[in-house]
Amino acid sequence: MPENTLPLPSTARPGASAADADAVWAVLTGMYEAYDAGDRARIDQALDPRATVWDSATDPLLLGKPDLDRIRDARPAAGEGPQETGLTAYDRTIDVFGDIAVLRYWLRVDFAPAPDGTPGRPELIRNTAILHRAGEAWRIVHLHEDVRQPGPVG
Repeated sequence: MPENTLPLPSTARPGASAADADAVWAVLTGMYEAYDAGDRARIDQALDPRATVWDSATDPLLLGKPDLDRIRDARPAAGEGPQETGLTAYDRTIDVFGDIAVLRYWLRVDFAPAPDGTPGRPELIRNTAILHRAGEAWRIVHLHEDVRQPGPVG
C-alpha cells in the first residue's frame, strides 16, 4: 500500500479552531498522564461513562465503564510482564463538527529492557477517538486502538 504523499495536518483541519483542537488534544494527553500516574479516577474523567472502546488487548467492543473496568481488572498486576516506561501520543489530526470531534493519532508505548538485557521493542498503536463537547468539557465517547507494531511479549 503506498504511503500518503500529502503533508499530514498536525492540528486543526477545516471546521476546527486551534482552541478546539488544543482542548481535544489536552483531554487525550491528560488521560495518558493519568495512566502514567496510575490515576484511574482521572482517566475516567476523560471518558464518557457510556463510552465504547475497541481495546487493543481484547476482542469484544467494550460498552461503557463496567466493561472497561472488567478488562482493566483482568490486566497483569504491576511487576508482571513487560515494564512500560513511557507513553507518547503524536501525529494528531483533528476535525471538529459542532460538538463532535474526531481525533486520529499514534501512540508509542516504550518498555524497559528484558531481564536478559534485550532492549524492549516499542509498541506502536494507531488510534481514533471520538469526543463530544458538553458545555465547555470534551469527553471521549469512542476510542479505537489498532496495534501496528506489537511490543515485547511476556
